[in-house]
Amino acid sequence: MPSPATAPLPREASRPPSTPTEAAAGTATGTDRAFNRAWVISLFGTAIGAGILFLPINAGSGGIWPLLVVTLLIGPMTYLSHRALSRMICSAPRATDDITCVVRDYFGENAGRLVTVLYFCAIYPIVLIYGVGITNTVESALTNQLHVAAPPRWLLSFVLIALLMSVMLAGQSIMLKITGLLVYPLILVLLGVTLYLIPSWQFDIFTQAGTGSPRQFLMAVWLMIPTLVFAFNHSPAISQFSLSLKSHYGQRSAEEASRILRSTTVLLVLFAMTFVWSCVLALGQDGLAEARAANLPVLSYLANVHDAPFISYLGPVVAVLAIGSSFFGHYLGAAEGLCGIIRFADPDAKRLSQRTLSLAVAAFIFVTSWLVAIINPSILSLIESLAGPVIAAVLYLMPMYAIHKVEALRPYRGRASNVFVTIAGIVAVGGILVGLVR
Repeated sequence: MPSPATAPLPREASRPPSTPTEAAAGTATGTDRAFNRAWVISLFGTAIGAGILFLPINAGSGGIWPLLVVTLLIGPMTYLSHRALSRMICSAPRATDDITCVVRDYFGENAGRLVTVLYFCAIYPIVLIYGVGITNTVESALTNQLHVAAPPRWLLSFVLIALLMSVMLAGQSIMLKITGLLVYPLILVLLGVTLYLIPSWQFDIFTQAGTGSPRQFLMAVWLMIPTLVFAFNHSPAISQFSLSLKSHYGQRSAEEASRILRSTTVLLVLFAMTFVWSCVLALGQDGLAEARAANLPVLSYLANVHDAPFISYLGPVVAVLAIGSSFFGHYLGAAEGLCGIIRFADPDAKRLSQRTLSLAVAAFIFVTSWLVAIINPSILSLIESLAGPVIAAVLYLMPMYAIHKVEALRPYRGRASNVFVTIAGIVAVGGILVGLVR
């Protein structure tokens, strides 16, 4: 029962392309297309987490014109940054090296260990919060929508987290299939709400919204970028995604990763940003301010102001689907980071076999997630703020530094996209820190 950090790849992923000629030509077989499609959906699910419920409020609160600017920027930012991180892993000489091994090879033992610890500390708290989130969501739905008594919190959280963990322990192939089952309804719900709100759109928001001074406009854009960066972030799954492609495609892994990541980004921008824009146009600046003051998810606020009870039923559905699909991708990163930290003391696996390590890591994450879900801390925004700068640095700045320094990544030097990603990374990290201070 392996952990996803070391789980066997899907059976079709363990074979090379059908023939050498086919591999050289880059011809996609039916199996290749299914394999790529499964990863597109999995990465999409990792990105679209519980934050989608607050994304329209956070992204729209800075004003309509800054939102238009970041809508144009977030696609290239998301694609190019994740592509660079994937290239770091695809370019590693050993096919089984995940990100914790790659950074040690590229930057040296001490720097590699530091990055591994930071990587784990950035992702692991989010896994804990998803345990809290799914417990609260189901408990609230049972009480308020279904009007039944919820089980004791310790039992409900145990069952829900055990279900999520069982998917991960079943292996990567099962995880990809379950993610697909979760994400397709999520896409349909987002699309349904987007279309439902069209009659309520207020286009006068464009004429009412002033740009303010150039400094105010730039500050609004700056503070909105981190919100969208982390709403679209699927970096916790990139390491295992890249390893899966290396096993499936061999030397074509970086090329295929680019195609998959491009499709993922298109899906994210299309569905998430149309949902954001539909909510913003329907609520207007006053509605967004009221929703923020009430600290309500956007669907809950819409249910109140539109007198549409069915939206209040969609809220828990969206939350469960989003938390479940995002939990899987973040678990991949957290388990991978923790395995890397433990291996500091046993690099050759002489004292602790890989199977034992995988089970120990899974047990640790399960028990701690369960305990935190029982305690029910209200620390989501704090955790995201503290984890944010590390994730942005790992996703944007570390790959750019590696491309500049590491010989294996020399083919990717001297490109305008590198400058763009570096500037975007500095802006994202700075925006998070400024927002945290404010």
